Amino acid sequence: MPSMNDLVREQTGLQSEDLEWLHLIVADWQIMADLSFADLVLWAPTADETQYVAVAQMRPNTGPTSYMDDLVGHVVPRGRRPLLDQALDEGRIVREGDPEWREAVPVRVESIPVRRGDRVIAVIARNTNLLTARTPSRLELTYLQTASDLAQMIATGRFPLPNSRSHLDAMPRVGDGMLRLDADGSVTYASPNAVSVFHRMGLASELIGAHLGKLCAALAVPSSGPTDEALAEAASGRKARDTEFANVAGAAMRLRAIPLNPAGERIGALVLVRDVTELRRRDRELMTKDATIREIHHRVKNNLQTVAALLRLQARRLDEPRGKAALHEAVRRVGSIAIVHETLSQTLDERVEFDEIADRVLAMVADFSASGSTTNTSGAVVAGQVRPRRVGTFGVLDAHIATPLAMVLTELLQNAFEHGLDGGADSLLEVTALRQSRNLTITVVDDGRGLPAGFDPGTAGNLGLQIVRTLVQGELKGSFDMRNRDDGGTIVSIDLPCS
Repeated sequence: MPSMNDLVREQTGLQSEDLEWLHLIVADWQIMADLSFADLVLWAPTADETQYVAVAQMRPNTGPTSYMDDLVGHVVPRGRRPLLDQALDEGRIVREGDPEWREAVPVRVESIPVRRGDRVIAVIARNTNLLTARTPSRLELTYLQTASDLAQMIATGRFPLPNSRSHLDAMPRVGDGMLRLDADGSVTYASPNAVSVFHRMGLASELIGAHLGKLCAALAVPSSGPTDEALAEAASGRKARDTEFANVAGAAMRLRAIPLNPAGERIGALVLVRDVTELRRRDRELMTKDATIREIHHRVKNNLQTVAALLRLQARRLDEPRGKAALHEAVRRVGSIAIVHETLSQTLDERVEFDEIADRVLAMVADFSASGSTTNTSGAVVAGQVRPRRVGTFGVLDAHIATPLAMVLTELLQNAFEHGLDGGADSLLEVTALRQSRNLTITVVDDGRGLPAGFDPGTAGNLGLQIVRTLVQGELKGSFDMRNRDDGGTIVSIDLPCS
């Protein structure tokens, strides 16, 4: 199904500012559909103004739909639906006298012009299924009157209200709880769900007739600052605001106010409320769990650093070169895991930007090699002369990928230092990362001595290469290959699946 952006840009002559106005309409028209008990279809005239194209559609949550099929993308010629023509040309709301019959279902049709400034840029068709029509209740009458006020505001360019919605979660819906205020901010009607929300917030008195701003201020936890100001403005209905407040018992309510001024003068406000107590309790639990997980990663990092320090102390007491080298290798491996846990301790989820980890691994291996006066197989000292570098980006990786991958990089870099490079300030040691969709390709290139004759990367190699093969093929479910470079040296290639 094409998007509204595509349809408007490809088939209409509307400007980008007009499209933004339509987005504001669509962002809030679930309220309009629910209050009207009706389907809404947004029709925009084509560039030559000989047709209309349906660019958006909304069905009500409060009543039966009038359209079983999606109309978005459908085109009708001008003249086929006279109500659209009248609303667009005359800039007023047009209602059908007799209902239309669609598949044995009577449907009341209305057309609401969408005005922006001094222009009508589109038309909303409001279609009400009358099959279940009956004597309306007080709630339904209030819904319909409020919908009529909003429709008039749309037709006169007073609705939507820019910057009236935050992008926070738990935005109240009509069915969650609806209040109607008069111009003074007093409650003239409250839906049963709205009454229940206020009772859960601790209200023991009557809601009808109460000044909503004063009532909410009395229920909220005493404080001072922007929250109090937002609450006063939203609860009084003076401004289009949404806010949230809690009482001393921890119950929380989200509140959104839409001032009503169908004729240009504010006559009151529509206020939607929602009980978000359970949502906020879950948020607190998640924050506690996140903090616990970060603390665990921090402690694991500290413990690993302690282990590394103990291994370094032990290495200093050894005189046997092979034992000292083995302990230094263990220190590097423990250090690479500690880097991952340190990074995880600073994030809110189990995902990390791996570029930072890779750069720290490169620096760590170079520093360890320098401090250990590493020599290669020809006896040349390479410590302190070769500085590995990274090209490309790894992107964000899950923790279960980041930890073994950090160890893999550590082993490959150390292997290059010990067995491939001949030293010199111009020696090449480069790690390249290429992230494409769900695949990550890594190459480690050096310009050293290359692989010996008959070397089999699938079976041969020291403990480090055995660790690399096990981690890449076992834990990371990837592929691993080593080959000689045409210009001398070695290329190691790793392909990994990643989300």
